[in-house]
Amino acid sequence: MKKEVLVETSARHVHVSREALDVLFGKGYELTHKKDLSQPGQYACEERVAVVGSKSSFPAVSILGPVRPSTQVELSLTDARSIGVNAPVRESGDIAGTGTCKLVGPKGEVEIECGVITAKRHIHATPADAEKYGLEDKQVVCVKVESNGRSLIFDDVVVRVNPNFALAMHIDTDESNAAGAVPGLMGEIL
Repeated sequence: MKKEVLVETSARHVHVSREALDVLFGKGYELTHKKDLSQPGQYACEERVAVVGSKSSFPAVSILGPVRPSTQVELSLTDARSIGVNAPVRESGDIAGTGTCKLVGPKGEVEIECGVITAKRHIHATPADAEKYGLEDKQVVCVKVESNGRSLIFDDVVVRVNPNFALAMHIDTDESNAAGAVPGLMGEIL
């Protein structure tokens, strides 16, 4: 049986805590839902913030909702280098000792002491998906993608199993460009 998974590109984005949202947009501000993302309960917001590094900035980076316990900025390695921030490759939520930056919103600024990462490529799977494909939470796999002239095998892909997930692999824009990815690209878990 072929173990297929949809491969999606995750562009630069920010997850904000309640405290950061209050500073950036004003006390009690609520995020404005723009569109649903592939993972249940996750959505792109109308709100954008500037992400400022030591060399440069991105003036309008999308916030993803809902509000999180900790603020986290996800950049590709190219993004991080271009604005002068350190963004180690980590799983989402593993932010201890990671990069710093400043976020600027319409009502205020927040200095992020840690929380800038390059997201480790990963597969979201439900327990049923994991069982069907013989996968386990935190297992590291390889995924083969075939594209026009840019086919490759992604190594070091971590599997994340949770009943609230939908089956999909997430890669950043650097990885997406390297593979010549297009919407609807399917990968094969090896």
